[in-house]
Amino acid sequence: MKKLFPSLVAVKKIVSAVPSSNFAQPDLEKLARLILNLGGLINPIIVRRTGMDSYEIVDGNFEFYAAARAKEIEPFKGETIGAFILEPENEELLLAQLEILRSGAVSESRGESATPEESSITESVGENPVSEPPSSFEQRLINIEARLENEINELKAEHAREKQVLAERIQEVENLFSQQLPLLIEAGLDRRIERLKLESEAAKPPAVELESVTPSLSGSMPLLEALNTQDKAQLKASLEATTFLKAPVIQLILKERDVRPFVSFANVVERIKGLTDKTMIKIIDYWQNTHKL
Repeated sequence: MKKLFPSLVAVKKIVSAVPSSNFAQPDLEKLARLILNLGGLINPIIVRRTGMDSYEIVDGNFEFYAAARAKEIEPFKGETIGAFILEPENEELLLAQLEILRSGAVSESRGESATPEESSITESVGENPVSEPPSSFEQRLINIEARLENEINELKAEHAREKQVLAERIQEVENLFSQQLPLLIEAGLDRRIERLKLESEAAKPPAVELESVTPSLSGSMPLLEALNTQDKAQLKASLEATTFLKAPVIQLILKERDVRPFVSFANVVERIKGLTDKTMIKIIDYWQNTHKL
């Protein structure tokens, strides 16, 4: 077991089931001043966790209320109090020690001078003071702080829920974008090829007219159809004759068409590494010029 050391606990995080009116206010005031002058409490209290960051008094109610009064006097100097926190590994031993200390304190307070009547009164009353309805300023302050703590926790939970909803919406947008992106790229590439085709047409002599991006040649196989169905040896020879394509690019075209047919010239450019849209335009022009009737 680890050695027992007191921890510093925020006074506002602690609540007590015993009202401060059970203790003499002058004594609380005097101890609060001594706590501030000394810079702390020499007798740590004992607390039990009631939440992630909240505690209740097990022993040391008087000291706690004095610390709460010190915090009222000088908030920045009296924010924390030394406390032993009951944990699963030390609770049994701590409570056993506390019981012995309480018994010793009661015996010492009785002493030999105690009369039978006083002993009888002590035994009948017991160790715990009679509880009275909390009415002091300190108790009201503690109740207010507890309510504020609950409201803060609710706001944190609401913030976490809103954050989760936002994350789900962002994920939906990302999924939609990933689905639409290939289509957008395809459409954009088609537009670029069309634009380059138009620019190429404008740069040629007026007598030379190019047909549409997908050639329809009388008596000759269209280029896109040839890329998909023409005999490989014949297609390879035709592509080599263009002088625009390197051997690895031609080999990749022949390989990719076996995977799945090309659906458009933009699809060819997208799938064939090393093939640009400008080169694709040149191939289209070459095919048109060499396959005319």
